[in-house]
Amino acid sequence: MTQKTPLGDFAQRIRANSFFTHSREFNLPQTRTDILSGLTVALALVPEAVAFAFVAGVDPLVGLYAAFMVGLITAVFGGMPGMISGATGALAVVMVALVADHGVEYLFATVVLMGIIQIAAGLLKLGKFIRMVPHPVMLGFVNGLAIVIFLAQMEQFKVPDGAGGHQWMTGMTLYLTLGLVAATMAIIWVTPRLTKSFPAPLAAIGLVAAAVILLDIPVPRVGDLASVKGGLPAFSIPDVPFTFETLKIILPYSIILAAIGLIESLLTLNLVSEITGKPGGASKECVAQGVANTVTGFFGGMGGCAMIGQSMINVNSGGRTRLSGISAALFLLAFILVGSSIIELIPLAALVGVMFMVVIGTFAWQSFKILRIVPLSDALVIVLVTAVTVYEDLATAVVVGVIVSALVYAWNAASQIHVQKHPSQTQAGALVYEIEGPLFFGSAGSFQKLFDPENGPDHVILDFTKSRVVDQSALQAIEAVADKYLKAGKRLQLRHLSPDCHQLLAKAGQLMINQDDDPEYHLAVDYDVQTGRLGGH
Repeated sequence: MTQKTPLGDFAQRIRANSFFTHSREFNLPQTRTDILSGLTVALALVPEAVAFAFVAGVDPLVGLYAAFMVGLITAVFGGMPGMISGATGALAVVMVALVADHGVEYLFATVVLMGIIQIAAGLLKLGKFIRMVPHPVMLGFVNGLAIVIFLAQMEQFKVPDGAGGHQWMTGMTLYLTLGLVAATMAIIWVTPRLTKSFPAPLAAIGLVAAAVILLDIPVPRVGDLASVKGGLPAFSIPDVPFTFETLKIILPYSIILAAIGLIESLLTLNLVSEITGKPGGASKECVAQGVANTVTGFFGGMGGCAMIGQSMINVNSGGRTRLSGISAALFLLAFILVGSSIIELIPLAALVGVMFMVVIGTFAWQSFKILRIVPLSDALVIVLVTAVTVYEDLATAVVVGVIVSALVYAWNAASQIHVQKHPSQTQAGALVYEIEGPLFFGSAGSFQKLFDPENGPDHVILDFTKSRVVDQSALQAIEAVADKYLKAGKRLQLRHLSPDCHQLLAKAGQLMINQDDDPEYHLAVDYDVQTGRLGGH
């Protein structure tokens, strides 16, 4: 038997988690599909990255560089193969004020610090808390994001007004654009029914773009947004003073951006995981996002996170491995370096059509049926999260949804506590109060109202077989009831507290309960509040 050395064990773990290990499962059809899916995603990334750069108030290349670097690093090291990351609108809207007030160099410094915070979150395993997001919140998140993606495409139906602004399309330009959008969507719908060897969105973009270029159809092109031509991103330390004043400026933005980026990324990871049936690594994704943003900040990028729209394009096009995300990033870089003249000829209508199909595929249409079936509180959460996602931002929507869900749960749990009374079979004259339901801050008040020491029997046994002491409020409630019985000169016993309840009581220093209390309840061990003694029967 070969003995493993620490270095050999480390090397083996590196190989087991590397991209190259996954390539052992190489098969030509999947590789071809991943590369073509990556090309489709890259084409859709161009207008999105440019648009989000405009939203943040920075040069288009700042958005394109972010899409390339964040996309590449997360594709290699992220927690879910096939997930796409890049510059996003959720982050761009937060960056507007920072860029306007302090300039783009402060943005780069903020992105670096944002990445460091995300790395720390990953190392501390904070990504696991995404499991606490209830399913109604996920439904609201998906629906809200689908609406946001749809509304974002409306900007592509605007043209320059000649005075430095934009106005809605009218006349023949509008009709031609709508026709091309419809044609793109139709091709995406038909292609899978004819062949599955080619990603439908890529076929649609290629056919519509060829028709527009060959027939010289007068509709807006990618080049009308901005030039995508540039060079390789260059390393540069953000040109900001390294002072406490700078930290005070960038830290609040970094925390907000890190939180939004991680929430959107982890929710997208869960969604892709459900679609593909493959588990994702939440903490691994946090670290990958953090490394990507830290690097991006030093190379003149605006930072980013997971993009649900592009991730859906990739998944629906058949992209399943890390190669698809890597291909998307490399194709995007190729567009910037050598292919800008071709990419700028692609009609925006083709890309809008692709995104409209993403909206249709992303929106949880079954939620309309679910709203009529689930409890009213869950229906409210779905609608609330959807609305807040659209009108505010994703992070706020998820936090609001989780808080509302927690409050509803607490209210329902608080109403479940009640008591069953019966004479004790082992102690003559004693009345057993069998507590049912969790005892915590929400039910503590109701618990105390269950007892009437003045008019009750002289000997009372509180049986917690079907209950659980959860928090400090529960301990306080037990102490308050015990105090009332003591003042009334009556005897109170506590029975069948679970081991974790013992720990809470011991930590509180209020009631010393013996750890020999049988957790399986084969025998009863009591604590007599009046005498301070343990007793069995």
